[in-house]
Amino acid sequence: MAEDESKRDKKRFRRDGTSVWTKRNIDGPGVWVSCVKGKEKATVGEVYALFESLAEELWPPGDEKSNNRDVGEVGGDDDDDEEDIEKAIAREVKSMKRPRHEQRFTNCETHTACLVFMSCKPPIDPTVLIHKHMSEVERTGITKTKFARRFVPVNGTCDANTPEITSLVQRLLPDSELGSEDKPISYKIDLRIRNHNVLEKDGLIQEMAKCIPKCHKVDLKVPDVVILAEVFKSFFTMSIVRDYMRFKKFNVMEVSLATNSASNARDTGPSDAKE
Repeated sequence: MAEDESKRDKKRFRRDGTSVWTKRNIDGPGVWVSCVKGKEKATVGEVYALFESLAEELWPPGDEKSNNRDVGEVGGDDDDDEEDIEKAIAREVKSMKRPRHEQRFTNCETHTACLVFMSCKPPIDPTVLIHKHMSEVERTGITKTKFARRFVPVNGTCDANTPEITSLVQRLLPDSELGSEDKPISYKIDLRIRNHNVLEKDGLIQEMAKCIPKCHKVDLKVPDVVILAEVFKSFFTMSIVRDYMRFKKFNVMEVSLATNSASNARDTGPSDAKE
């Protein structure tokens, strides 16, 4: 009897202690954001505003533009006028039925200090989103956030067990440069494990590396691409990115500091430095 109850309890709870009927709170694609301790809530607000601004620029709403263009083009033969007007009215009615602003980013509770996870909906691509932001910070020296420190884009999530992880790696590889054997490149697997004590870091890296074509070589110092992998509680997240080392491991504060320091050095000049 006791054994039966023990088995039932194991079926009701995951290894991280969360109940099986509880909705998993990390759902990708999305972005991990590390932040100042105690400022998690404020970070959610500032990151949400940042991501919305970037998304508006990278993925502007196309329906409204195309609709306005079509309405402006109404004209021509009188026989077509009535039909064109009817189409324009139909489009207007359809747009009125759509929500004014679909929420593209959602905060997923991590219940962990200094850590925020923002999930995103298509067509948002987290790797493109973060690369764009880091490029802007590198160019301007302005972070546009006060408490956010490091960004880690996520293109896929799964349960934190070896079979699920290798399956996810195999699914994401074809859409990346590592999925092709025509042009060998170098790579690095950057794996971080938090609040998890089942999987072992070195062993998991080896299992992930087995999924990558042999023509691609490991380079721990200056890799062409980096596989960003995170194990958090019972979740595994992953993305494949470029310019990881250039952007100081996506640490927005360090990129800003480097840009501003270089700018100050140029303004000072060699003659001023001697004085």
